[in-house]
Amino acid sequence: MNYIQVKNLSKSYSDIDALKDLSMDIDSGILFGILGPNGAGKSTLIKILATLVEPDSGEVFINNINLIKNPRKIRELIGYVAQDIALDKILTGRELLDFQSDLYHMKKKEKYERIKLLINQLEMNDWIDRKCGTYSGGMKRRIDLAAGLLHLPKVLILDEPTVGLDIESRNIIWQLLKDLKNDGMTIILSSHYLDEIDKLADSLVIIDDGKVIAQGTPAQLKNKLGGDRITLKVREFSTQEESKKICEILSSIDGISQIIINKAQGYSINFVVEKEKDLLTKLKVELAFSKFEIFSLAQSQPSLDDVYLQATGKTLLDAEISMTGKRDLKKESKQSMR
Repeated sequence: MNYIQVKNLSKSYSDIDALKDLSMDIDSGILFGILGPNGAGKSTLIKILATLVEPDSGEVFINNINLIKNPRKIRELIGYVAQDIALDKILTGRELLDFQSDLYHMKKKEKYERIKLLINQLEMNDWIDRKCGTYSGGMKRRIDLAAGLLHLPKVLILDEPTVGLDIESRNIIWQLLKDLKNDGMTIILSSHYLDEIDKLADSLVIIDDGKVIAQGTPAQLKNKLGGDRITLKVREFSTQEESKKICEILSSIDGISQIIINKAQGYSINFVVEKEKDLLTKLKVELAFSKFEIFSLAQSQPSLDDVYLQATGKTLLDAEISMTGKRDLKKESKQSMR
């Protein structure tokens, strides 16, 4: 059952198209991942789902409620944890949660029981009564997450919740998300961490340049690649012409497919080899015959980064580097608040 339906969303900021006719469906009671590099449109999509930004066109339905026409009803269903954390430095963590629960009009007994449970689940007992201004990044993130969960939302929306966190805080948050999903909560997790989405998500979309380029379970997307991924270099920094010649050699070998030249990685060549075939020995012979020496050769099982590479011709890291300086995120943030 599609609990959340996103249909043909588009959103622009001045001359930047953040989302381009984006569509996706999310089932009830799953952890749904949104993966992509910074600047791909993830945060814009998350803010639309959280009713903080209106799209230029398109529709969103949560539990058959039109999000754009009925934002107040949607806010009763969702909890939102933003990428940027803003806490009152004067209040203690407990005081902040108490204040937040009053905003939800929670009954006194209910709110104290809920606060106590979240303090235990997020392992905050040792420091919950200290002022928020003294908290580390991991502590702040846990308090922020607890605030978003006070009212037991049907849908929890998280925008890069573990960026910059220590391993302990990250693991605590991961475990809580697993527990919440097992209790029936629908969770939407935006991240550019491959391992986070791979380990937690039941289903996901990969977004690039404001568009969905892949959708499915992590296993489905990786299995589509068909075999192990090989990264080949004949020198540290090859030329485009040299890489094209090597691609011709690879294309002549039966069992090698999905050949990509990765310009950002010194014109390295990525390709897939069929399972249960000893193709690397034959490859080495063919390269030697054409007077190419192997500088490096790495073999790995398919990953979500390989899925992204196959769709775009670049890795997630390469995409993030290429986006640096292309988008004015402060300007977009100001425009989204209008």
